[in-house]
Amino acid sequence: MSARSYDVVVLGGGSGGLAAAFRAASYGARVAMLEPAALGGTCVNVGCVPKKAMWLAADLAERIGLARQMGFDLPAEPALAWPTLIARRQQYITNIHASYQKRLDETGVVRISSRGHLVDGNTVQCEDGTQFKAAHIVIATGAHPLKPSLPGAELGGVSDDFFALRERPGRVALVGGGYIAVELAGVLRALGSEVALLVRGQRLLDKFDAELADQLAENLRLQGVELHFGCQLQALEKQGGRIAAELRNGPEHAVFDTVLFATGRGPNTAGLGLEQAGVALDGKGAISVDEYQNTSVPGIYAVGDVTGRVTLTPVAIAAARRLMDRVLGGQAQARLDYETIPSVVFAHPPLGTVGLSEEEAGKRFGRISTYYSRFRPMLQALGQGEVRSLFKMVCAGEEEKVVGIHLLGEGADEILQGFAVAVKAGVTRRQLEDTVAIHPTSAEEVVLMR
Repeated sequence: MSARSYDVVVLGGGSGGLAAAFRAASYGARVAMLEPAALGGTCVNVGCVPKKAMWLAADLAERIGLARQMGFDLPAEPALAWPTLIARRQQYITNIHASYQKRLDETGVVRISSRGHLVDGNTVQCEDGTQFKAAHIVIATGAHPLKPSLPGAELGGVSDDFFALRERPGRVALVGGGYIAVELAGVLRALGSEVALLVRGQRLLDKFDAELADQLAENLRLQGVELHFGCQLQALEKQGGRIAAELRNGPEHAVFDTVLFATGRGPNTAGLGLEQAGVALDGKGAISVDEYQNTSVPGIYAVGDVTGRVTLTPVAIAAARRLMDRVLGGQAQARLDYETIPSVVFAHPPLGTVGLSEEEAGKRFGRISTYYSRFRPMLQALGQGEVRSLFKMVCAGEEEKVVGIHLLGEGADEILQGFAVAVKAGVTRRQLEDTVAIHPTSAEEVVLMR
């Protein structure tokens, strides 16, 4: 059987793969994309999009409570028709699928609903034996949630299983202290579940600024989430229709309706023929790439979570576009700068960060200074809420160049984007001080920090 010829073959139809395919097609390339599952990958189907939908519902539930305190005639615990919420969420996702397919059709990208693996440096083979040859092969197969190896682990689910819930769980254990655990804990608690966070370490979000992580933990406690630090899960076992957890340094009442692991993600590299093609992996099983997304094999590239580098959807998209700009668009130096990438943890309220934490800045620069604003947002004050905001700025050098902005509070997810541009452009504290504040807002606190 003769191989079909393309300019670019993309393995994976998630955010990175789609971005690579669309950008390649914009340069007139003949593109084939192999994706056996729903378009959009983790982000659209079991990640940021459905997560944000659930976060919005949880945010509404919290605001309804605050509104009641402000005088609105509302029930203390408004009932939520969970199936209606899920139906609206899934319809939104269906519309995204349709939009992607329409764009594939319009740009001439050929979608093949099959898995593929590498035969050699310029050949991909489908499950039915069909082969495709291309000068450029882009691997964008993403990652998957991991479960720890312990007795009874099969009784627990992962983040994918959270999105499969068709009713609100009663009592939930979330195992982990990273952003996925924090986000799911906030959503489930706001929507009425009892939630326990079982954290192996001594703090939440160990890759984020420690002071904001501590305030986030306090906010979660105020909202009714149980936090257990230094807690090690030993085993799970069935107890009637529920799940009992054997814990070291954990709560006495360790019986749950649902247990969800949020203990990390692993790259989707199995079955891709990487060893056969000579593509090197790093120590964690991710595809090794250089600053230009090149793998160890010329003409084979990798973007997104499969590389293990800053596993965020916008990062995968940006890296894929720049890759195609370089190999097809004549922009020899096009590459993604992985410094000062903004990110948000959709807690309640959200935590947004760009640049270096105080700890990181202290290691990199000889002289640093930090500025703060701690406050209770107006809505919380009016509604007798207790959740606090903490904004923090980290500056370096005598000129006090801003090297990190960290925001925990209402609107942080929307506020951060503009300030991320400023940090990327090299803004100084003096320039922020010279900017007139917009009052009364939470955003004004960024330029008023002391």
